[in-house]
Amino acid sequence: MLTQLLSFKGRYKILHLTWFAFFLSFVVWFNFPPFATTIQQEFGLSPQQVQTIGLCNVALTVPARILIGMVLDRYGPRLTYSCLLVYSAIPCLIFATAPAEGGFSQLVVGRLLMGIVGAGFVIGIRMTAEWFPPKEVGTAEGIYGGWGNFGSAFSAFTMVIFAVILSSIIPGAFNFGEPETFKILFFPSFSSDVLNWRAAIAGSGIFAAIYGVIYYNNVTNTPPGKVYQRPTSARGMEVTSARDFWFLMAMNVPLTLILMVLAWRLEKVGFLSNGAMVIAWLALLGLYLFQAYNCWTVNKDLLAGRKRYPPEDRFKFKQVAILELTYIVNFGSELAVVTMLPAFFEGTFGLDKATAGIIAASYAFMNLVSRPGGGIISDRMGSRKWTMVILTGGMGIGYLLMGSVNGGWWLPGAILLTMACSFFVQASEGATFAIVPLVKRRVTGQIAGNVGAYGNVGAVAYLTTRLLLTENFSGGIDPTPEVLASVNAAFFQVLGVAGLIVAFLCVFFLEEPKDSFAELHEGEESNYAAAPAQVRTNV
Repeated sequence: MLTQLLSFKGRYKILHLTWFAFFLSFVVWFNFPPFATTIQQEFGLSPQQVQTIGLCNVALTVPARILIGMVLDRYGPRLTYSCLLVYSAIPCLIFATAPAEGGFSQLVVGRLLMGIVGAGFVIGIRMTAEWFPPKEVGTAEGIYGGWGNFGSAFSAFTMVIFAVILSSIIPGAFNFGEPETFKILFFPSFSSDVLNWRAAIAGSGIFAAIYGVIYYNNVTNTPPGKVYQRPTSARGMEVTSARDFWFLMAMNVPLTLILMVLAWRLEKVGFLSNGAMVIAWLALLGLYLFQAYNCWTVNKDLLAGRKRYPPEDRFKFKQVAILELTYIVNFGSELAVVTMLPAFFEGTFGLDKATAGIIAASYAFMNLVSRPGGGIISDRMGSRKWTMVILTGGMGIGYLLMGSVNGGWWLPGAILLTMACSFFVQASEGATFAIVPLVKRRVTGQIAGNVGAYGNVGAVAYLTTRLLLTENFSGGIDPTPEVLASVNAAFFQVLGVAGLIVAFLCVFFLEEPKDSFAELHEGEESNYAAAPAQVRTNV
C-alpha cells in the first residue's frame, strides 16, 4: 500500500482528498490559539475570559461528533464532509467580525459554533473504511488521522505568518482601517492598528468552504459497484442485544456529565450566572433523555422481543465501550498535554516562551508518523487487540516517566522522552481507529462519533483534574514554581495510571474483530481492492 500512496489514483486519491479535508477542519478549529494574546489585548479580555473562549471551542464538539456520526451513516461522508467544510466559514466570519468594543459575546458564539467543525474527524473514518479493505484499514486510517491531525500544529505555526503577510499586503482587510467610510458606517469600533488576525481567521474559513465544494465534486461514498450500507434508522445507535442497550445508556452518561462540567467552568469564570448554570444542567439532562428516547425508538422491537438478530449480524457493544476508554486516555491526554506542555518546559527548564513552544510542538509534529505508525503496526502485527494493549501500556509508562522530569534533567533527554511518549500516545490513537471500522460496518459513523466524542471527554476531564490539582496544591493562591512542578508531576502520574488501567482492561475485555485482516469487508461479495483508478464523481 505505501508504495502506491503517491499515485493519487483510485482509493489513494480518495484518501488524499479526505485527509486534507480533515486537515483543513483542524486548521480552522485551532485558528484561535495563535492569536489569543493579540485578541486579548485588542478586546481588553481578562485571562478568565480567554480561557472561556478556549473552553467554548470544544464545548459542542462532544455532542456534534455524536450527531454527525448519525448524519454520516444516513447521508454518506461525501455530502456530510462537504457541508461541514462549507459551514466552517460561518463561525470563522462571526468570530472575525466581532467588534472590538463589547464583542466578547460574539467571540463566544463564534467559538461555540466552531466546536461543531471539530467533529469533522468522524466523517473521514467511514469514507476511508469504505475504500480500503480490512487488511489495510489500519494504515489508511492512520494516515488519514495523523496527517489530518497535523492541521492543529500547522495552524499554530502558520496562522500568525498569514496574518503578518495580510497586514502588509491588504492592511485594511477585515480590520476595516480602509476605507474609513466603510468602517464608520458599519464597524466603527474596529481597531486597524493590530495584527490582521481577522483576515487570517476569516480566510481560513473561506478556503475550507471552497475546498468543501471541490471535495463534493471529486469523491464518491464508495468505489464503483459497491453499495453504501445505511442503518435502519439514524436517530440513535442500533445494538443487537437488550443488555447492550442498557450498556449504551450507561456509556452515554459521561458525555452529558462532561458538558455539565463545562457549564460549571463557565460559571466559575463568570460567563454564566449560577441560575444559568442550573438551567444549562437541566437542558443537558433533557438532551440525554431525548437521546435515550431516540435510542429506544431504534431498538424498541429488540427490547420487546419482536426482533432477533442472527448470530452473523450481531456485534458486542463492549467493543465500542473499550475503544471509547482507549480514546479517552490517548487522544484525550494528547489534547490536554498539548495545552500545558509549553508552560511545562518553560517553567521546568527556565526557557523563553518561543523556545519552549518550539520544543512542545514536537509532541504534535509526531502525528505525521506516529498515528500512521500505529495503524501500520496494527495491520502488520497480526493482532489488533495486542497492538492496542502494547501501545496503550507503553503510553502509560511514558507518562509515568514524564512525571519524574524536573529541572535537574538533561534537556535533550527530556525532549527525547517527550517524543517517545507522544509516539505511543498517537500510535495508540491509530490502533484505536484501526479497530473502529471493523466493529459493525453499517453503524461505523455512529461508533466513530461515540469513540471520538470520548476523546473530548478525556481532554476536559484531564484539564479539569489539572485545574483542581493546582487549586489544591496552591491553596487557592497563585502557584509558585515549586507548586507547579508538583502539579505537573501529579498530572503526568494521573495520565500514566489511567493509561495502564485501560491497557489492563483491553487484555481482558477487548476482542479481536472478526476477519480483521480479510480482503473484503463484512457483507461484501466482490473484491473492490482493485477498483478502477477512474472514480465516478456522482453518487
